[in-house]
Amino acid sequence: MRKMTKLMIILLAICIWGVVYPAQMSAHELSRETAVVKAVREVSPAVVNISSAYEVRKRSNPFSGFGLNPFFEEFFRDFFDPRFERRQQHTSLGSGVIIDGKRGLILTNAHVIQKTGTIRVILQNELEFEAQIVGADPDSDLAVLKIESQNRLPEVEMGSSDDLMIGETVIAIGNPFGFSHTVTTGVISAVNRSIRSDDRVYHDFIQIDASINPGNSGGPLLNINGNLIGINTAIYAKAQGIGFAIPISKARKIISDLIQYGEVKQAWIGITAQEMDEKLANYLEVPGRKGIIVKSVESKSPAEKAGLKESDIILSIGRKTVNSVSEYETVAKSLAAGDQMKVQFWRNGEKNSVTIKTKLFPLELADELALKLLGIQVDDITSGIRRKYRIESRRGVVISKVKKTSYLARIGAEPGDVIRQIDDVAIRNGEDFKKAIIKFRRKNSVVLLLQRGDQGYYITVNLS
Repeated sequence: MRKMTKLMIILLAICIWGVVYPAQMSAHELSRETAVVKAVREVSPAVVNISSAYEVRKRSNPFSGFGLNPFFEEFFRDFFDPRFERRQQHTSLGSGVIIDGKRGLILTNAHVIQKTGTIRVILQNELEFEAQIVGADPDSDLAVLKIESQNRLPEVEMGSSDDLMIGETVIAIGNPFGFSHTVTTGVISAVNRSIRSDDRVYHDFIQIDASINPGNSGGPLLNINGNLIGINTAIYAKAQGIGFAIPISKARKIISDLIQYGEVKQAWIGITAQEMDEKLANYLEVPGRKGIIVKSVESKSPAEKAGLKESDIILSIGRKTVNSVSEYETVAKSLAAGDQMKVQFWRNGEKNSVTIKTKLFPLELADELALKLLGIQVDDITSGIRRKYRIESRRGVVISKVKKTSYLARIGAEPGDVIRQIDDVAIRNGEDFKKAIIKFRRKNSVVLLLQRGDQGYYITVNLS
């Protein structure tokens, strides 16, 4: 009887095990669907492949390839008609993410679409669209594209990059080397990173331990919940085994400006700052021995209206301490027109504070700015101006006055010369000129395309 009871217990245990174990196995299999898997599945339809086709023209030299000294190749090339040129098609590949499915708006990197040409966007379902550029900002390496679709498109949910944690899991989706929708995961290694590319310095980047290359540049960086916290960028070519992303909280203001204006509208504060060395900080007994010096305050600016003066030492803006000019510029670029900023500063041995309300630089002050920075006054090219200076072109602005002490006067610029371009901005009329002067007023130098008769000259002019 006891043997029968034991046997029954064993059989019952086997039956229970046979039911429970498969259930445990099934539960174990379900656990493979991690938060990363869910996030990728939800966001992937909003990630797009971007290709930009553009043409490169190169002067053809029949003597190239004959083993000539490079000097002679260059010498002979100058004798051949410019029409002898090779045309080569190039294609740049990158990624992007749909941020507004209703309007078909796509966020990507500016460098992905910086070459002129046709921009094509391919969705995960292989639908293909031709995209138009809404706006691009090389300074932040962000661009917004638009595609037209009869149906609402999938979109990513915006997150926040204000509360990122070192070590938290992040997900990058893109199209590296043309492989569609490749997923990499990693962790946040650092925040507020500054990196230098060939021609500029970028601030406030997220550093991750996943590689970002030209293929997945412009794609989304997600948190574990699938929210957009950054845009991956491959501007730092020397990076190996690490990647960088533009924080989405920093990008929001830029995106808004690009959609609304087609360009970024910098808020006007009205101060020029310079670094403060330790010796001066000790002499002035500045708290913490850190800050930046107000070098000058622009007339009629928000800073002047608030009461800031030359030689004041800025200690903080809002909750952020300001220890260098680059930190100040980073804060300034994050502000939109109409924002209020509380500034703490040191003056005459005392700590003070003012509130500055930023605004857009007034267009009507651009002529005064051009005279100060370039030493010139300009006019639109009217029919009367064309007759007066015998100008063929209808596009550009004509120089009407040159300050005798200016650099342009020293190199021979004179009334009647036409300005056709400032840096990469084509100048069609006086309004274009004013906008360009305002846009580039903080640069150390600009390049002007100056036309006299049928000859064009590129001239670099220092602004500082």
